Formats: sequence, C-alpha cells, structure tokens
Amino acid sequence: MTRKMPIIITGGGQRLGLACAKALNAEGHQVIITYRKPREEIRSLEQQGVVCIQADFSSTKGVDDFISTVKQNYSALGGIIHNASEWESEKNSVDPSTLMEKMWQVHVFAPYRINLAFEGLLCAGFEHDGQADIIHMTDYVAEKGSDKHIAYASSKAGLTNLTYSFAKRFAPNINVNAIAPSLLMFNDEDAPEYRNKALNKSLLRKEPGEQEGVLAVQYILSSRYMTGRTLSLDGGRHLV
Repeated sequence: MTRKMPIIITGGGQRLGLACAKALNAEGHQVIITYRKPREEIRSLEQQGVVCIQADFSSTKGVDDFISTVKQNYSALGGIIHNASEWESEKNSVDPSTLMEKMWQVHVFAPYRINLAFEGLLCAGFEHDGQADIIHMTDYVAEKGSDKHIAYASSKAGLTNLTYSFAKRFAPNINVNAIAPSLLMFNDEDAPEYRNKALNKSLLRKEPGEQEGVLAVQYILSSRYMTGRTLSLDGGRHLV
C-alpha cells in the first residue's frame, strides 16, 4: 500500500538512506530526506520529486530547526525512518566525553525529540492512511558491544531501547520497530584485509548490499502486526 502521507528518512543522502529514498519514491510514496552535506545525489533526488532538507542533528539547534521546518510545511506524516548516523571510534577522538555526547546526540536525542515532536503528525497520518510507522536504524553492536567503538555502540543500544518505549507509547496506531544491520556494504577505501576479516565474522560470509536494508524497510512498512521488534541483518553473525 502506497501511503499518501510523506515518509521522512533522516540521513537519506548516501548509502542505505539514499537507497531507501530511491526505492520508496519509485513505489509512489512521498519522500522527505534530511542530509548534512550537499552532494550530487541530493540534486538527483530533488529532480525525482524527493523533498531534501539540510539538517545537522549533532546539535540541539539543528534538531529543533528541522522539527520547526517540518511542522511549518506538513500537517501529517506516514512514517519516520531514523537513519542519520555518526561512525567514530575512541582511537580517532581527541576527547572521549565529546565523542560520547556526539554519539548520543545523533543516535538517541535526535530520534527522541523528533518522535515526540511529530507524534501528532503521525497520528494524523494514521487517520488518513490507516497506518503510520517509526523505524530506528540501530546496529548489530548494540547487542554485543564494541571495544573499538564504545560510545557508538552504547548510543545504538540506547536507540534500541527507545524502540521498546515508543512502541508502548504510540500503540496501537503507530508501529515502532528497529533494523539492526552488521555488514551491508563496504566503503570504497576499505582494504582487502579488512574486507576478508569482516566477511568471516558471519556464517553467510557475504556483502549483501544496500538492497538487503531496503527489503527490511519495505517489510516493516507493509507489516501491520509487528511493533517493538528488531530485524537483525547479520548473516548469522551471532552464531559464529
């Protein structure tokens, strides 16, 4: 079912967020994305009819400005996909306290504030379309932890917990679920040694690509009897 009310994808200018924006737009959904830095893909999305809003969720003001922009222009929403993310390790951080604050700002505070601020818009979307969803993009490390990305892993665990709490708060009209990928796709600069090591961490030993994440999003948006759950996309990594 194609929703008449818009679906927001945060961090929709690259990688998985971009793939989801293209796929949902092709299905006939109204799509709104946020992006932090201008890139060629943004112009292409705009030409395809996707609304692109520049927003930086690493500050409270950035989150509040985005909320204000959406409320000024929309009276209802069909869904929110929280995909905006920061990936940084303690090794590359000068100040661990600043790193922890940044990770929680982007992965926890921003979704928390946005979900609360748009509760009324999502309820209006449910009244119009008969369905409304929130999807949190978490991470496999939320379950296992990471000695190299401690702040990142803890913030993704916080986002996982938000899934349970908002599922309770917004039931029965708004479904709230999460997707927890491990490896979906490599970066172009990733070395062969790193790639081999990463592939060997899962039973399936493959790089599934962004489409695996798109399929998970499409499944959640089509399901009407799932809330407060996490879809794990890890290739059986938990069994290795």
